[in-house]
Amino acid sequence: MRRSPITARGAERMRAELKRLKAEDRPTVIKAIAEARGHGDLSENAEYHAAREQQSFIEGRINEIETKLGNAEIIDVSSLPQTGRVVFGATVELEAQQGGARARYQIVGEDEADIRQGLIAITSPIARALVGKEEGDVVDVQAPGGVHSYEIVKVSYE
Repeated sequence: MRRSPITARGAERMRAELKRLKAEDRPTVIKAIAEARGHGDLSENAEYHAAREQQSFIEGRINEIETKLGNAEIIDVSSLPQTGRVVFGATVELEAQQGGARARYQIVGEDEADIRQGLIAITSPIARALVGKEEGDVVDVQAPGGVHSYEIVKVSYE
């Protein structure tokens, strides 16, 4: 299986979720299953079936996170050379060529991407267009709404 890049901060978030699932959610659902069993006939026991479904979800998520962390290539952004080039983990400030709107994005792994927090996946069209470019470069991004041009205002490694 191929290694997937992830920032150190993203890996830590995944470890925290894994810890919560194992230490809190799993014991809670096991207790709920035990209580539901005590209510008698399992074939018509909605509480039991709901708890088993929740347990299945939790176990699946635990396996998913463990697999992703096992295949992750953790990259510490602060240790990257300060070259001014856009690379995985870099934070990029952009200015739209039309309208002058500004945006700030950090290029991260697929599992940690969240556009509301300014985290874009390395596989996204905008990240692919930015990688390898430098401050002052203008990039054209093919988006569903057409081609958009952005100037790279600043590149930082936070």
